[in-house]
Amino acid sequence: MKQLEIPVYSIDRFNNKSEKTIQFQIEHYDINRNFKVTYPHRHDDFYEILFLTQGEGIHTIDFQNYPVKPNTIFFLSPGQIHELYLSEDVKGYIFLFTSSFYHFNKTDPYKLFELPFFYNLNQETPPLYLENETEKQVLTELFKNAIYENQQNLTDSEEAIRALLDLILIQCKRIYPLSNYDDKTNKGKILVKRFKQLIEEKSQENLSVKDYASLLSITPNYLSETVKSVTGRTSTDLINDRMIMEIKRFLTHTDLGISEIAYQLNFSDQSYFSKYFKKLTNQSPLEFRNSLSK
Repeated sequence: MKQLEIPVYSIDRFNNKSEKTIQFQIEHYDINRNFKVTYPHRHDDFYEILFLTQGEGIHTIDFQNYPVKPNTIFFLSPGQIHELYLSEDVKGYIFLFTSSFYHFNKTDPYKLFELPFFYNLNQETPPLYLENETEKQVLTELFKNAIYENQQNLTDSEEAIRALLDLILIQCKRIYPLSNYDDKTNKGKILVKRFKQLIEEKSQENLSVKDYASLLSITPNYLSETVKSVTGRTSTDLINDRMIMEIKRFLTHTDLGISEIAYQLNFSDQSYFSKYFKKLTNQSPLEFRNSLSK
């Protein structure tokens, strides 16, 4: 049965300590770890690294199915909807962290956007399949050390865990298979990732290119030129892609009516909403919803 709403969880839902608020969580992962969450769901303002060392299954992230096999690392940005189907013998590690935890003491507030697997410029966010034994060992030890620091509660343990998170992300960045990722042209890519983050955060507000440019403190022309240069597509294309994804999420995962979804997503009326969706997908919202059951 569909849910009336897609659950959105904060990082506190995964808190296994006594504190009321946490900024990170690092621990072993197995089939029993669920913290009473419902799938599919999304995260509000925190990131996830899921390193599965054993087991099989399917991980669905925003309608894309990725096979789970030993030594697979998944990356999730805030807002992405995901669902896990795992074998009983699954084992691994999971690291959750907020942007504020990662950026603490960093001078660049957009450092996370330099990583190719968060807010990917492509629609998909493929996992990292580790083939090299040395890479497996290095990452396994980093996760184990972070768990040890978290469990022992040693002096400056939070600083140590943050340093280990940096090392995990650096190691993953080095081996992540993205051939067109080039640090020398990173300035434009970081702006586009900031734009995509804003699209994610404001996905239900139905904002214009002008609105997003204002939020980024740049001109609409500069935003459009940068997006075109980096992605080969227009700013409107990226906004439409994300809006269509959001509409499909509501149509797939909720029982809300078409007019209710239009209202949720700040469209002026149902008629315009339906025409917008059909223009970009060649299906009406109702046709898309009906096709899910076939």
